[in-house]
Formats: sequence, structure tokens, C-alpha cells
Amino acid sequence: MDKPQRGYWCECWTEDVAEQTPPVLRASFDAYSAPQADRWVAVALRTISPALDPNASQEMWEWLYDGRAETRRALLRAESCTVSLTQANNRITWTIRPVLFLPIVHRQGSELPPCAYDFKPHPTDV
Repeated sequence: MDKPQRGYWCECWTEDVAEQTPPVLRASFDAYSAPQADRWVAVALRTISPALDPNASQEMWEWLYDGRAETRRALLRAESCTVSLTQANNRITWTIRPVLFLPIVHRQGSELPPCAYDFKPHPTDV
């Protein structure tokens, strides 16, 4: 990859709504297509589905059957999307944002800076 590539940055956050604690990032994923991005959310939802209470399960199935198509259309229009469900006191939120992934320069074939050679491994205690 030598040019910026369009894609989607996906995150999964959880928060305790009863204690009003700040959200905690649980997972992130870089997707290179809208189908790959919404599939990441769908797989996560199906994975946790056996543990969901009836209300959260209903929210999940509504998104899988109706909301997923709208999410995909929004992603194709380069719009951010959010999918949330609440299980007991916990809210789980997946976000998907269009991004440009920038290329990273590979070190192969290039000279390392002089400080890279200053590192001396510590002898192991045997």
C-alpha cells in the first residue's frame, strides 16, 4: 500500500449506565470495505447472543434484520454509524467511521538511525 486507502475504523465500547461510568474501549478493527465493517458488528452480536436478555436480544435481531441494511447504505455514503444495545445495566456500542488509512514506511532496504545500534541487550542471568 503506497497511497492512502479508504476504509472504516470500528470500535466496541461498553459502559455501566447505572453507575454512569465512562465508556471503556473493548475492541477495535480496521475494515477495508462496508461489508467487512458491518460484518464485524454482526459477528460480535451473534457471538454474545446466547447471553442476552430478551430486550437486548430483540434489539440485536432488529438491527440484524432491519438496521444492518441501513448501516451498510450509510457506510457506502461515507457516513459514521452506531449500533447499541443495553443488557441489564451495561450498554454496548459499536461505532464505524469512514477513514483514510495512511501507508507506513517499511524499514526494509533503508538504513536505521545511528541510535538503533546503541542498544545492547542485557546479559541473561543463568
